[in-house]
Amino acid sequence: MTTDLLRGVRVLDLTNVLAGPFAGYQLALMGADVVKIETPETGDLARQLGADPELSAQGLGVSFLAQNAGKRSITINLKTVGGADVFAQLVAASDVLVENFRPGVLERLGFGWDRLRQINPGLIYCAVSGFGATGPMQARPAYDQVIQGLSGIMSVTGTKETAPLRVGYPVCDSFGGLSAAFAIAAALVRQRRTGQGAYLDTSMLDAALTSMGWVVSDHLIAGRDPEPMANENITSAPSGTFDTAEGALNIAANKQEQYETLCRVLGRAELIDDPRFLRREDRKLNREELRAELERSLKEKTAAEWDEILLDTGVPAAPVASVPQALASAQIEHRRLITAVPSPTEDGREYRVLGSPTRVDGEAVPPRSRPPQLGEHTVAILTELGYGSTDIARLQQEGAI
Repeated sequence: MTTDLLRGVRVLDLTNVLAGPFAGYQLALMGADVVKIETPETGDLARQLGADPELSAQGLGVSFLAQNAGKRSITINLKTVGGADVFAQLVAASDVLVENFRPGVLERLGFGWDRLRQINPGLIYCAVSGFGATGPMQARPAYDQVIQGLSGIMSVTGTKETAPLRVGYPVCDSFGGLSAAFAIAAALVRQRRTGQGAYLDTSMLDAALTSMGWVVSDHLIAGRDPEPMANENITSAPSGTFDTAEGALNIAANKQEQYETLCRVLGRAELIDDPRFLRREDRKLNREELRAELERSLKEKTAAEWDEILLDTGVPAAPVASVPQALASAQIEHRRLITAVPSPTEDGREYRVLGSPTRVDGEAVPPRSRPPQLGEHTVAILTELGYGSTDIARLQQEGAI
């Protein structure tokens, strides 16, 4: 079931690659009419990216398919007079514009914030960039890798011997996109209440730091310099990844009663009153000794077996899964997070993509339509704006669309 939470909201998605398209995708899933504005002939760089070279060669890279279902695509050359005129009319007829150019690019094209709000006083303009539109680093280019390093995320990932390590997916792009989508949704509430637009300046670096929560707070409030803890939880023990007879097992016995239950289930009740592990702070101080004691028992069974044993004890625990295992789990199947969409070409194929992580009114929220071909909806959108066939032919001849 699709949702109507953002029905009637038109979003101009002038973004590339991941952070911006991810924001637009969240809005599309919630029911917004997201119009993806792409450069003629090339389009979003993500069309050329992903693990399937054949799809990339068709301009349907996996990276594009993953974040652009439910959107419509129009091609516009903003450097032409005709293209600029089309864009201005789209701005006038839309609620939101989101872009992730380097700061200043859109202004140099003649569409800075002052011009945009002159065209449409109620417009919500969200600019997503690596460092934000202000500050000494605002002009620097940035990808997720760069932000992971500058935010300190890499410094606390891995062990003391292996850090700095990159998180295994573009986490800063994702956080930046989510932050932008949330800010846009909030601005839409004010827009509906007062008619007022908004200028939203989303920094991936800021988003990364705010997402780090307790790691950052330990330094800001407690004065502690964060350090890599591998798979351990700095706030508690035993809380980490443990070896078993087969497979790794995550255990998060953060509460005293959970620790005591774990000891009893493992047949190690004597550890409850062991002075080294009596209180949380004792266990944190002696976490390596505690790990060794627990793994002596954990290695008697597999991770899957321990998962079954611990399931109803109140001790949070689960095997460490691969991505394919996670996607194939009964829980994800039940939630209907994954949905199949038809190929944009006529090859009869289907591609599986993720929907919204939030169910609405008890129902899963998949994308409303498949990802678009480059410029697939150009004529339809121009027609909605009032362009006739002669005008459209002229724009095509001029290279404006």
